[in-house]
Amino acid sequence: MKVSVNWLKELVEISLSTEELAHKLTMAGLEVEEVTTVAASFNKIVVALVKSVVPHPNADKLSVCEVDAGTGAMLQIVCGAPNVAAGQKVPCALVGAKLPGMEIKQAKLRGVESFGMLCSARELGLSEDHDGLLALGEDARIGQDVRQYLDLDDVYFALKLTPNRGDCLSMFGIARDLAAVTGATLRLPPTPAAPVTIADKRDIKLSAPKACSRYCGRVIHGINAQEKTPGWMKRRLERAGFRSISPIVDITNFITLERGGPMHAFDNDKLKGGIDVRFAKPGEEMNLLNEQHVVLKPDMLVIADEAGPVAMGGVMGGLESMVTDTTKNVFFEAAYFDPGIVQGKMRELGINSDAAHRFERGVDFNSAREGIEYAARLTLEICGGEAGPVTEAVGDLPKREPVRVRPSRAAKLIGMPIPVAEMEAIFKRLQCAVERRGDDLDFDLYATAPSYRFDLVIEEDFVEEVARVHGYEHVPAKPPLSSLQMLPVPEGGKTRNAIKHQMVANGYQEVINYSFIAEAWEADFAGNTQPVRIANPIASHMGVMRTTLFGGLVETLRTSLNRGEERSQLFELGRCFLSATADVESQPERVAGLAYGARYPEQWGQDKAEKFDFFAVKGTVEALCSGLNARFEPVVHPAFNPGRCARICVADETIGIIGELHPKWQQKYELPNAPILFELNTLALMTGVQPRFSAISRMQAIRRDIAILVNEDLGVQAIMDAIKPALGCTVTDFSLFDLYRGANLENGKKSLAFRVLMQDTDRTLTDLDADETVSSIVKVLVSQFGATLRK
Repeated sequence: MKVSVNWLKELVEISLSTEELAHKLTMAGLEVEEVTTVAASFNKIVVALVKSVVPHPNADKLSVCEVDAGTGAMLQIVCGAPNVAAGQKVPCALVGAKLPGMEIKQAKLRGVESFGMLCSARELGLSEDHDGLLALGEDARIGQDVRQYLDLDDVYFALKLTPNRGDCLSMFGIARDLAAVTGATLRLPPTPAAPVTIADKRDIKLSAPKACSRYCGRVIHGINAQEKTPGWMKRRLERAGFRSISPIVDITNFITLERGGPMHAFDNDKLKGGIDVRFAKPGEEMNLLNEQHVVLKPDMLVIADEAGPVAMGGVMGGLESMVTDTTKNVFFEAAYFDPGIVQGKMRELGINSDAAHRFERGVDFNSAREGIEYAARLTLEICGGEAGPVTEAVGDLPKREPVRVRPSRAAKLIGMPIPVAEMEAIFKRLQCAVERRGDDLDFDLYATAPSYRFDLVIEEDFVEEVARVHGYEHVPAKPPLSSLQMLPVPEGGKTRNAIKHQMVANGYQEVINYSFIAEAWEADFAGNTQPVRIANPIASHMGVMRTTLFGGLVETLRTSLNRGEERSQLFELGRCFLSATADVESQPERVAGLAYGARYPEQWGQDKAEKFDFFAVKGTVEALCSGLNARFEPVVHPAFNPGRCARICVADETIGIIGELHPKWQQKYELPNAPILFELNTLALMTGVQPRFSAISRMQAIRRDIAILVNEDLGVQAIMDAIKPALGCTVTDFSLFDLYRGANLENGKKSLAFRVLMQDTDRTLTDLDADETVSSIVKVLVSQFGATLRK
């Protein structure tokens, strides 16, 4: 929002300097991001009338002009502008004038004396336009300082407004807030009614009285749409970021800028019958003012006549009913649209609309009639014509209920007591109705927000206003005083921080991604074609909620690769969303990891060819699942390469998945190699681990190795599950340490070598003890799997 300081001072009786004013607004929550002057510093430039223009005798592209600059004598000035003409009023720099980068002196150009310079907009530092002289209006007085005429001694603030302050998207809104903060007198101009001279009007019907609870319309006949927008209005619009288009459109934009209530103008001759504010019907279509064709949806509010939609309520007008230079009769619209109806429509349609930007934040629902009266008066003054009566339809207007504000609660939230009398004064300066309820010693304040403040709903909102207007800088900085109780930490299970620390200890870096993702990620990485959709996504490619963390990790990997990082170990701990139901079961918390590239950072003593593979990442998962007796079983998953994927089970319950990314996703997401990913249920890691303690044995351990031949399709996990019951209490470790396939083996066979480590805490085991244990293990291997001992 760009705010003119001079205009602001017309609306509020203040004498603050520019710096003080910027500080006041910033401390009030209306942050001043930038302060800019309208024009660079210059002097001795006045309004001049070009009396005559004759060609230069010695130059084809120069002219010799006779100029009246209000000095009492005609000035001869040589000019090279192509648009110079007799009868023009233009800026004239007198001899001695200082412009940006130059000083004007008496000079002789190609043998002709020149006593000044006629100026373009670029020479005044107003724009880059250097095609010709800056033409001034007929109301410019000869000899008047150009700075005064063009209001060039103004300063503009660029305000960074928070989304809840929709009331400050106008000069009136900023002025109200400034008056409340400073205590200065507010001087908003009155809006006298425009005279009614004709009886023409259009009937208005509100078929959606909650979505549009107030609609005002007014017909004006016999306008001249080709009149020029007054210079003062054009300047204020353009300096605030609006583009001057035509007098009627400029009037509606000016009222939007000044008062915050968007308006629209229709060509009255292009409308048929009465106006109906309703929701779109199935199959309806229309062309917007930006020439975009839209297919209307049932949740879109439209302004319709008997032939169909002519505008989208609160968003944009229709192309077919727009005002043009040939318009003779105009129909003005001023309305209040519910913010919930407008919100999200700009993003959904991919358009920008000043009206929607304001309506979706909330506008004053009592300002429509004043706005249409002011628009009518400006139209009659600028374009002429005759105005009909205002037609108004009212539906379910928002209610402003009194809100209880407890002084004791306010003191607790603010951090300091504010006198009740000052709180009442602040509410009144904010134009809130306020009253006391209770006895003289024990009472509360009840404040009612004005119609333009949609952000004041609960007690805390009003307390925040008290603190804001009183001044945040006046709130003392006191250190918090509280007692912290040492809470017991259960020994069984892990905390979230413990899981994160364990991942970091394994070389992984934490990332935090959005919970809303692209729909394609859900289909690719979860096989989910019916994800939870977001009603109002922040971006078109973030329209669904995630059911897996894989998509964010893969996208982060792509970003890292694009920036030259060839090795990545990433993890994320966050929630997934299986349904729209708001419960813990539907929103499980998971930890996921991704490993890609070289297994170890580059150094002189490492094998640079060793990459992360399934088993390297499986070791990380086993470390996370320590104490859970996790098992890994082959499974098919849409995200992973078949045969290189396993589900992670604890006590017959699946708690996660691990695998190598499927080649088709590797190709689709342009990854040189396939990363290894895993995902685990955080709750299972946090609740399933029970601490176990055992004494360290002082006795010598015995190791025996068992090498067997088994069928190629036999999984090692099946062997481990079968052997576990046969292991005695003296076996401290039974694990696979070698796998061999190749020469000297029968077809369809593989060699597995297991390590058996035995140790007792009370005595030294003998060879006989070790032989008995190995024999029992071999018996199970032979009987259940047909294994053959290798010699």
